[in-house]
Amino acid sequence: QVQLVESGGGLVQPGGSLRLSCAASGFTFSTYVMYWYRQAPGKERELVARISIGGGSTHYVDSVKGRFTISRDNTKNTLYLQMNSLKPDDTAVYYCNARGSYEYWGQGTQVTVSS
Repeated sequence: QVQLVESGGGLVQPGGSLRLSCAASGFTFSTYVMYWYRQAPGKERELVARISIGGGSTHYVDSVKGRFTISRDNTKNTLYLQMNSLKPDDTAVYYCNARGSYEYWGQGTQVTVSS
C-alpha cells in the first residue's frame, strides 16, 4: 500500500534540464524527511540531496550544488528534484527515499545525459 513512484527521467543533452517527481502514498508524507539518491553503472548508491519535513532546510552533495534544487509540496504528497546544467556524470538511476517512523524507497527513474 505504501508507494513512492518516481517520474520525469529520460534522455537529455549536456547542459539541459529535467525535473524529477516522486509521488508518495500510503503513509504520512509530511512527517518524513525526504532524500534523492542516485546510482550510476558500476558505482555505489550516492546521496544527492536532502530536504527537511517542512522544506525549510536542504543539503546537497558538492557535485550538484548550484545546479540541482530539491523541493517538496506537502499538500500534494510530492517530492521534486529540479536538475539544471546536466552533465554526463549525472547519468544514473535516481531514487526517492523517505525516512521517519519507517523507511521507504521508490523504484527509481533513469536519467541519461548524452549528446
